[in-house]
Amino acid sequence: MKAALFNPIRYSGSSPAGWPVAPSSYDLEIGQRSMLGGLENLRLADELGFDWVTVAEHHYAGFSLTPNPMVLAGALTQVVKRAKIALLGPTIPILNPIRVAEEYAMLDNLTGGRVIAGLLRGTPNEYVTYNINPAESRDRFEEALALIRRAWTEPEPFGWQGRFYQYRSVAVWPRVVQSPYPSLYMSGSSPESGAMAARNRIGLGLAFTTVPLASQAAKFYREEADKLGWQPSTDQVLYRMGFHVAETDEQAMTDMVESGAAKPNVGLTMANKAVLAGAMSSGYFGKAAEEQKERVAPRDATERVEKGQILLGSPETVWKQICRVRDEVGAGVLDLFPIVPIADRTRRSIELFGAKLLPRLHEN
Repeated sequence: MKAALFNPIRYSGSSPAGWPVAPSSYDLEIGQRSMLGGLENLRLADELGFDWVTVAEHHYAGFSLTPNPMVLAGALTQVVKRAKIALLGPTIPILNPIRVAEEYAMLDNLTGGRVIAGLLRGTPNEYVTYNINPAESRDRFEEALALIRRAWTEPEPFGWQGRFYQYRSVAVWPRVVQSPYPSLYMSGSSPESGAMAARNRIGLGLAFTTVPLASQAAKFYREEADKLGWQPSTDQVLYRMGFHVAETDEQAMTDMVESGAAKPNVGLTMANKAVLAGAMSSGYFGKAAEEQKERVAPRDATERVEKGQILLGSPETVWKQICRVRDEVGAGVLDLFPIVPIADRTRRSIELFGAKLLPRLHEN
């Protein structure tokens, strides 16, 4: 198995609940400190032997200070010297796909071929950001995916006349280092997305879900791939979850309580109920609309552990939780994000994971 440290670069100060959050709530000193702290945690993960470091795209709130993950990844090329840099990822239906292809190619050159390319649809609120119809997101995504792949592999300039994107001439420089292009992942919690991932022979990412739902989605993905004559590798199933490791189970829970992280959580897509309702009615979640309610239901820390949404406890306790994800989901990559927003305890958690759990993980 492989482990990635995902750091969304959360704003470390207090900010109002909801989405979008007023820019007047942003404190410049806290914001800059948050960014530098995030870079330091990813540098530490690289030194400890994490296989990947991960960045993502979100807008208009303190959940993530990376509206452009490509910019952060560019900074990471100068900080992370060994681990792969996974962008999971740009939200391609709301972006210019040629620009995305070019930026990935730049990063692949800067890292010597250490980029992982997650191409995502994003959460429903992202579509408000750039005023894109969420009902078009799946079709936009598949066309953008095809265009990006061709831009990476076509040796001569070409034109593109699609439903959503039109370009007179495409000739991406620099070329990507990896052949034929970086490893690809997409989110696949719904049957429609799982089938699309299988159809395009790319990796499946499962995030902000539960182990039972992820197991079902991964099984469907593998079955669809089998129908098409191929089988995903273990590394092509990624499971994202929160984590906090301490010396003892009691200390881990104390850290959660003292930081406020033990309280029932509210998923990012629940931040704006009107946006979520619109996404539900537009078919954004496809056949998994009802399951989405289960994925983002508020749960306290104990319930999140039971559902397989977080790893929490001593190294030995967390190892047992990891084995459950491995055995039930079949995930070959764990994409882990810190859940205790206290800097020194987050650092200690990362160190404990690196020292006590990474060696065991790499043996499995």
